[in-house]
Amino acid sequence: MATVFDAAAYILDKYGAMSAMKLQKLIYYSQAWSLVWDDEPLFPERIEAWINGPVVPELYERHKGEFKVTAKIVGGNPAALTAAQRETVDTVCQVCGGLNAQQLSDMTHNEAPWRDARKGLRPNERGHSVITHAAMAEYYSSLPNSEQV
Repeated sequence: MATVFDAAAYILDKYGAMSAMKLQKLIYYSQAWSLVWDDEPLFPERIEAWINGPVVPELYERHKGEFKVTAKIVGGNPAALTAAQRETVDTVCQVCGGLNAQQLSDMTHNEAPWRDARKGLRPNERGHSVITHAAMAEYYSSLPNSEQV
C-alpha cells in the first residue's frame, strides 16, 4: 500500500510546490474519494480533525515549519501509487486544486466528517480526534454525483 508520503510526493511532483495547508487538504480529499471510488484507503496513516481542518500528523511532522512544501521535503515515492490511485488523486486535484488553502479548509469545516470528529471541542481548542474511514466513506458516498465529484 502507498503511504501518505507517496501520495503527497505524487501531488507535489505533478502539481508543483504548494502551501502546507493546501497539501493537507488535497491529501484528505484524496483519501476520502479513494474510499468512495476505489473501495480502499489510499494510505494507512490516520487523519485527525485539527483546528484548521483535517491533518495527517506524520505528514505534518515532515513539513512542520515550512509554508511552501516540495516533494523533496516530504520524501515518498510517487511511483508507489497504482494507476487507479493516480486517477483518483488527479481527479481530486483537478476539481479542488484551483481552490486556495483557506477555501479548502472552509469546505472541510462545513462537512460532517471533520465537524463530527471535533464535537465537544471549542473552536480554537487543539484536538487529536481521528476522522475515520467509515465517516469519510459514508459522508462522501452520500453526496449527489459522488461518482463524479
